[in-house]
Amino acid sequence: MTTEFRALFYPVLLGSILALATVQAEGQVPPPPPQQAAEPDKAKETDEEKKKKKKQQEQREQQERERQQQQQQQESRQQANSPQQRPPQPPDAKQKEQEAQQRREQQAKQQQQQAQTQAQNQKEQQREIELQKQREREIQQKRELQERQLQQKRVSQQEQQERIRKQEQQLALYRKNIALQEQLAERDAQILRQQNRLQHLRYQQQYEARLRAQREQLSRVRYDYSNDPFYYTAPNYQYRRDGRYYRTNQYGIRKLEQALQSGYNEGFRAGRADREDGWRYDYRSAFAYQDANYGYDGRYIAQDEYNHYFREGFQRGYEDGYYGRQKYGRRNDDGGINDEWLIAGGVIAAILGYQLLTD
Repeated sequence: MTTEFRALFYPVLLGSILALATVQAEGQVPPPPPQQAAEPDKAKETDEEKKKKKKQQEQREQQERERQQQQQQQESRQQANSPQQRPPQPPDAKQKEQEAQQRREQQAKQQQQQAQTQAQNQKEQQREIELQKQREREIQQKRELQERQLQQKRVSQQEQQERIRKQEQQLALYRKNIALQEQLAERDAQILRQQNRLQHLRYQQQYEARLRAQREQLSRVRYDYSNDPFYYTAPNYQYRRDGRYYRTNQYGIRKLEQALQSGYNEGFRAGRADREDGWRYDYRSAFAYQDANYGYDGRYIAQDEYNHYFREGFQRGYEDGYYGRQKYGRRNDDGGINDEWLIAGGVIAAILGYQLLTD
């Protein structure tokens, strides 16, 4: 059995070897050399290195991103813990209500403070008015005492007649200038209309009405100069004007005070009217300041003397009325006529600088 297998196997093996040799001899491609077979392995190793490097790069980038995220989270926690750097959060309804309540409480507190300040200012103003009244009473009492202590002296009959003659001339001149003043008033009224100063125009018309009533009264009165004590009373006062001293009696001093009082009252109304019109501070352009005759009846002092002190009072009244204050006077709250303003007695004494003569 073994001998037969061998007899068959060897011829077959020999035939295979011969066939293989024949194929090689016919030009079949021999297997690639070892160098060429190593090329794919090298390329394969290069791709693997690239993948490895790329994976390492991605890992590094991932680590960098994680580090940056951790840093940002840390910074966010720090900002959240800091009240100055904490970003504003939208308030909820409860917070809004609390803020609204705080605003209401703050407004109520401010209103209360304003009311307290206003009440305090009114008290101070009332105190100042009372002080002015007290000073005026003291001045009046002192004057009355001085006049009682002073023996009244009479002038001669000739001097008395000379005074009466001068007063009649002054009154006649005043009446003569009435028509001219009316023309000036109409001219100023036209200017006020052009300037749209309606409040000042209304005031000027009221001033003109008071002037007309005064002139009509003067035209009807028949005055008895002989029984007027001014004309036979000797000078017992001196007053100062423009650095010079002049003499008169107590009746003349009272007329000068009347000029200051009338001027202050009219000036306050004029200044208030200009303030309401939104006009500039300008007391000299007012017709009442230029006229300066309201309250003058042609007696005791010359017209130019009355005009001078009327304007002195007007200027101070205009300032108080324009700025809405009571620096030189106060409102008459002693039962006088409506809208009447009184100049302070201390201001009168300072302007006139009068002194009682004792010799």
